Amino acid sequence: MASLSQSLSLCQPRRKRESIREQSQIHSVRFLSGIRNSVKSCSLGRCSVVGPVPAATDVVVDDAVIREEGKEKDRVLRVGVICGGPSAERGISLNSARSVIDHIQVGDDLLVSCYYIDCNLNAYAISPAQVYSNTPADFDFKLESLAQGFRSLSDFAEHLAASVDIVFPVIHGRFGEDGGIQELLEKSNIPFVGTRSNECRQAFDKMLVEYDSSLELDRQGFITVPNFLVQGSHSTESELSKWFAKNHLDTNSGKVVVKPARAGSSIGVTVAYGVADSLKKANEIIIGGIDDRVLVEIFLEGGSEFTAIVLDIGSGHDGHPVALLPTEVEIQLHGNADMWEKDAIFNYRRKYLPTQQVAYHTPPRFPIEVIKSIQEGASLVFQRLGLCDFARIDGWLLPSSVHISPASEKKLGRTQSGTIIFTDINLISGMEQTSFLFQQASKVGFSHSNILRSIIQRACLRFPSLASYTNLSSFLPRRSKSKQLTETFPKTKDVHKVFVIFGGDTSERQVSLMSGTNVWLNLQAFDDLEVVPCLLAPTSGYSSKTNMDEKELDVKMKSIWTLPYSLVLRHTTEEVLAACIEAIDPDRAALTSELRNKVMNDLMEGLKKQSWFTGFDLADEPPIRYSVEQWVKLAKEVQATVFIAVHGGIGEDGTLQFLLEAEGVPYTGPGVKASKICMDKVATSLALNHLEKFGVLTINKKVLRKEDLLNTSVHDIWPDLTSKLQSKTLCVKPARDGCSTGVARLCCLEDLAVYVKALEGCFLQIPSNSFSKAHGVIEMPSPPPELLIFEPFIETDEIIVSSNAVNGNANGLIWEGCSRWVEVTVGVIGKCGSMHSLTPSVTVKETGDILSLEEKFQGGTGINLTPPPSSIISEAALESCKQRIELIANTLQLEGFSRIDAFVNVDSGEVLIIEVNTVPGMTPSTVLIHQALEEEPPMYPHRFFRTLLDLGSERFNRNI
Repeated sequence: MASLSQSLSLCQPRRKRESIREQSQIHSVRFLSGIRNSVKSCSLGRCSVVGPVPAATDVVVDDAVIREEGKEKDRVLRVGVICGGPSAERGISLNSARSVIDHIQVGDDLLVSCYYIDCNLNAYAISPAQVYSNTPADFDFKLESLAQGFRSLSDFAEHLAASVDIVFPVIHGRFGEDGGIQELLEKSNIPFVGTRSNECRQAFDKMLVEYDSSLELDRQGFITVPNFLVQGSHSTESELSKWFAKNHLDTNSGKVVVKPARAGSSIGVTVAYGVADSLKKANEIIIGGIDDRVLVEIFLEGGSEFTAIVLDIGSGHDGHPVALLPTEVEIQLHGNADMWEKDAIFNYRRKYLPTQQVAYHTPPRFPIEVIKSIQEGASLVFQRLGLCDFARIDGWLLPSSVHISPASEKKLGRTQSGTIIFTDINLISGMEQTSFLFQQASKVGFSHSNILRSIIQRACLRFPSLASYTNLSSFLPRRSKSKQLTETFPKTKDVHKVFVIFGGDTSERQVSLMSGTNVWLNLQAFDDLEVVPCLLAPTSGYSSKTNMDEKELDVKMKSIWTLPYSLVLRHTTEEVLAACIEAIDPDRAALTSELRNKVMNDLMEGLKKQSWFTGFDLADEPPIRYSVEQWVKLAKEVQATVFIAVHGGIGEDGTLQFLLEAEGVPYTGPGVKASKICMDKVATSLALNHLEKFGVLTINKKVLRKEDLLNTSVHDIWPDLTSKLQSKTLCVKPARDGCSTGVARLCCLEDLAVYVKALEGCFLQIPSNSFSKAHGVIEMPSPPPELLIFEPFIETDEIIVSSNAVNGNANGLIWEGCSRWVEVTVGVIGKCGSMHSLTPSVTVKETGDILSLEEKFQGGTGINLTPPPSSIISEAALESCKQRIELIANTLQLEGFSRIDAFVNVDSGEVLIIEVNTVPGMTPSTVLIHQALEEEPPMYPHRFFRTLLDLGSERFNRNI
């Protein structure tokens, strides 16, 4: 089996740059043997070659590294990033830590160490690879063997005091925002980013912020939402009934919001009706361990939710808070899509999973005086609560028609257009790639790196011992400030142009946006690349044309937008498109420009006094719209390589590849023929049928048209399917969609009826547990697929992962292994005919028998075991599996990179193919990164995506 180094001949030397991080990787990271050669082969400009994180291990593995680099200590700031924590938000915390680490290491002036707090408050110094896991559950159960543990939090603090200069806590919820980690650091005199412990305790507890008119926000002169505290058995039904009556709510049907007093990320937030339902849902939060104190508050009917990031630009302990451009949060209902969910609130799922159920508007669609009042109020909240560095402040705008207590008439927040109420203080705002922090910062000229490094530098000013670190922001990546695309791409030999395209019309378009955004951000780290994000605009639906000439004509009329930085940072393609249209609307553009300039002027008032601030690095540029035909010709004109991140549809069926090849434009991933075959799951099986003697098996399939399903009785369809497929349990999936959309297990005729009803009603979701066997929410394609595949459902044994030993199982894994089959996903990378298999990952399903959309792509959820534990599959079987995966890839003539999903026999390594994805998910938590990190030497995200890009460019060079 060819090794990766043998199958790839990549990255001709451009510039050699050995940073402190690269040197320290060689000294301290023992598993990176031979990395110096990798460093020499291709430069990352201002970021280290194997990714930004290995430096974290410098402090973790060997403190002597810092001593060895003592001569550099005066100019290198050692930052300790701490993530995890005991709350249900620890998965989001991991995502935030990954984003922070990726973006603050853009020069030689900063060195990062990674730390993790588990759910039992045990502290660990973790390896860089763990930061790129999808969820802490991926590594919780093996921390004892893979990480450096500390005997106590005191020992941990002692280590930090000796090893880092400043701590950046990114623990969301308990122990991160309630003052816990801050108090630990304060006792050891360790500088840290963010608010002090006493102020954290005050601001984090919603009980203190919102509960009773005599408490904090009310004392500070702000209007608050009436609420009631449920605390264990101390609250009686009669007391809550009195509160309902006092607030003119019907005790049987009054609509309220029930939420934990000390939790974030909208975890546990739900709607209740009446006293009994409120107490029931409050007790569920308590029993579920989310919080032992729960708030019941009035549902703000007719209100508009908003959130505002506040940045402190003062000096020392003198604060100067400035609110950035706020964001309006719009809940969207689509016909029957939410028929099972009548209470639309901004819950955890809407906050972190990219669906059309929520849209963001930055700035809000409010009158300008309201926006300015929100900014002024948020800055005042920040100041009066004694917050530091940065925070996110959430609230509501209530229309003038909503009755407000006369006692609130003189309080802050009253405007002619409505009443502003601040409800939640987020002391450590989420920092995922498209979070509110980066959305709002980019609108006023800050890139990810610039805003994060500005926050760190501001924190340093509060600690005299760090006063000498004054040049962090001088190492920011260059940003184009041109106004026209042709000016953006100067025709120089040193800079290669890259168009990253994402979006499209399929149900996978939102994941495509996540993938494209991640690729774009990672490739920006290279000085020799100019990377432009491009949106393939969504239309009314995926083209049903199959003739290539007809489809080519149809596709050429679609639109592609080249995007400025700030417009990429959205959750859905529809949102990006709406932002593009909004950006070229004269009135809206003028309003945004006025607000942007006002914020930038306010920021500069404080920042101009700081020697470390070298300016904003993002220009205010409009998006530009092209037809597909114009865009392809532009790519040819500027000699760009196209990085394809369009999942499904024309991005994966060979259409886009065909158009690019016709103009001689290089692109990533497999060619036209392989793309067409792999897009068709039936054609894929037929192409691999002859490999059965080599241990490659395929699954029998039956394809039905949606029209036939809707017009034929399920009483006739079900027995026919089970008879022909020789299985009592079936799996149904769209023929041309991926990402688990529309994939379901059907155990009986009634299940089929539910699925058909969802197709007929064009439902966007099938709610959890709608079928006879328990399952999670199933996202459905929109529009419904024209062709569906039915195949036998393959039974695999349940794998249970625990962070603690269970029943004497030391590694925290329980697997009975009766069926001897497990589901895996594995990436392949390389040149046509010599594809290399990465290390497979065993996929663990948490909510049913089919991997959900969340488990595949929502950061902080889903478990992947990479590499597969030897207790499940032996090294010999794993090696046989990888050989068969390479055989499949080469048989299908794959090249560049792809992902193969399959079932694997843990004894023989035989492979039963599920599907092949020629444009696999490339989100920040994609399993492909986990697998690339298992290579020798590890391939970190920057290097991984650069390798994929270079494979596409080099293939084209070989063919001309």
